[in-house]
Amino acid sequence: MTILQLINQRVSVALAAAGVADAPPVVQPASKAEFGDYQVNGIMAAAKQLKCNPRELAQKVVAALDLNDIAEKVEIAGPGFLNIHLAADYIAQRNQAALQDDKLGLAPVAPQRIMVEYSSPNLAKEMHVGHLRSSIIGDALARIIEFVGHDVIRANHVGDWGTQFGMLTAYLVETQQQDKPDIALADLETFYRNAKIRFDESPEFADRARDYVVKLQSGDASILKLWRQFVDTSLTHCEAVYHKLNVSLGREHVRGESSYNDDLPVIVQELRSAGLLTENDGAQVVYLEAFRTQEDKPMGVIIQKKDGGYLYTTTDLGAIRYRYHTLHLDRVIYVVDARQSQHFAQLFSISRQAHFAPDSMQLEHVGFGVMMGEDGKPFKTRSGDTIKLIDLLKEAEQRAYTLVSTRSPELPETERHAIASAVGIAAVKYADLSKNRLSDYIFNWDSMLSFEGNTAPYLQYAYTRTQSLLRKATDYDQHAAIVLNDSTEKQLAVALTQFEDVLQNVVESCYPHHLAQYLYQLATLFSRFYEACPILKSEGAVRASRLQLTALSGKTLQTGLNLLGIQVMDIM
Repeated sequence: MTILQLINQRVSVALAAAGVADAPPVVQPASKAEFGDYQVNGIMAAAKQLKCNPRELAQKVVAALDLNDIAEKVEIAGPGFLNIHLAADYIAQRNQAALQDDKLGLAPVAPQRIMVEYSSPNLAKEMHVGHLRSSIIGDALARIIEFVGHDVIRANHVGDWGTQFGMLTAYLVETQQQDKPDIALADLETFYRNAKIRFDESPEFADRARDYVVKLQSGDASILKLWRQFVDTSLTHCEAVYHKLNVSLGREHVRGESSYNDDLPVIVQELRSAGLLTENDGAQVVYLEAFRTQEDKPMGVIIQKKDGGYLYTTTDLGAIRYRYHTLHLDRVIYVVDARQSQHFAQLFSISRQAHFAPDSMQLEHVGFGVMMGEDGKPFKTRSGDTIKLIDLLKEAEQRAYTLVSTRSPELPETERHAIASAVGIAAVKYADLSKNRLSDYIFNWDSMLSFEGNTAPYLQYAYTRTQSLLRKATDYDQHAAIVLNDSTEKQLAVALTQFEDVLQNVVESCYPHHLAQYLYQLATLFSRFYEACPILKSEGAVRASRLQLTALSGKTLQTGLNLLGIQVMDIM
């Protein structure tokens, strides 16, 4: 049990003893050091419920509160807040246990089967900056949820089906290039642009493209052969981007829209049997009472077009049905642009009504905002083109190489390149992950590559500092007792015990910026500890204890950054 959970539990018991059985304790880490280590903020609301004086209720709660084994002092502050000062020995023991544990003292959880669906590019095109946020937010969530102890299934639900492949096929056949043995992704991009022009200009070409979609969905052998070539070329490109981005998605995590093709007629039949389908001008539509048009009529969601084709919603319904009946998932997290919120709300509503997923299976849309340029508009090139993700990452590495070469010109070139790769990619990722995912944010090279402030380089450097100290202290006892005598030592030690609470918060809320904020706070507290408390120059038990705190700080920074998909280095 974490300290936060323990205090919440004990305060709940004390509130009940004071006559308030159902009031939440509202315990949180103290906002300032002078307020102790934790604050209890729920007494005022409880007093309002009882219609009594909050300070008098606080006195009753303190009288009934048993924290003798973990706290050295509990104070009543203001109109009824409680300030809890934890005992230094207790905090030291928690730190000691975390240092000796590979998972930093995390308690076992009751594991759930949780899918995180993320990245999800459309194939036959290069990944662009619009795929960045889903890829890195989803990957961070998958890593964190897995680390906490759940059974995580990564899913890359790629757009490998539909109209774009019909257009590509029609264009290749028209230009007699369908038998080329190798088609590069750059060729596919060119073919796709040309096919789109033909599709928009020629009704006859558009009809042929749609006909090829039907042939593809019907299993035509020659069309399927071309399609497999498109898919393999595209996925090879995606894998190269994921590798550079340090995203833990592989070919084994891909399950595209095509996977559910055979199930789509079954979806239509089951929706019809459930009485949810209505025919409208030949199309099969589900009307949802909870979603209204501007005319205040139920909003319709097309499941099957009048030409027999299916839409994204149909495929997504097939995915939900498969994920429950075959994978037996407890929770599915969709990391997709916030602008798709209505689609997911409608999708989840239909799934519940059709019993494709029971209420016990959580379905969550984890939305995110837009990455903006300096002009406050969606991030593009100066000419207005969409920026390719691989080009952005290469630029990040080049800028970081220039920075590293300026700061450490004495390092060998190969080492500078290795550091630049880690720093550049980390800077791009952390600039995103440190923001509330629902917010739009401005992409700025200078701020994200800075070694000061809440940036990846600052955190990476804080880690290298811990490793430098440990390298210089080769003779210290790695099992020495941690003793907290200085207030700066204790503040750092208390923060180190809060790692598990932060991870649990991210698992529940799907906001990875909470972990980023914690790591920045931890790095800041370590810096203060480093300045205030001599480490290598201290002696005996004090020196050993401070090196133990240094080791745990480094281990926690490394683990936390790794969970965000960010690499650390022993030397920078």
